[in-house]
Amino acid sequence: CRAHQKHKVSLYKAGQPSLVAQGKRRYDRKMRGFGGQKKPIFHKKAKLTKKVVLRLTCEECKKMSQRCLGRSKTFTLGEGEKKLNAWGY
Repeated sequence: CRAHQKHKVSLYKAGQPSLVAQGKRRYDRKMRGFGGQKKPIFHKKAKLTKKVVLRLTCEECKKMSQRCLGRSKTFTLGEGEKKLNAWGY
């Protein structure tokens, strides 16, 4: 679509890591057998926040694109969109 269209917005979430990726296979091969821990375990976590990434899906052609909003401690998608009345709907 080479025009402005409405997009469905959702929050990007990383998928489950693959067990057959080359790095994972190399790591598992190295960790086998005796001899203790062979690779360093990272303990010095410095970042407190995650980068917020929005996934935009075009409602016309279903093409997906992503937009990074930067770092944020809390992010809620679609807040203030629906107002509930006294009966809860």
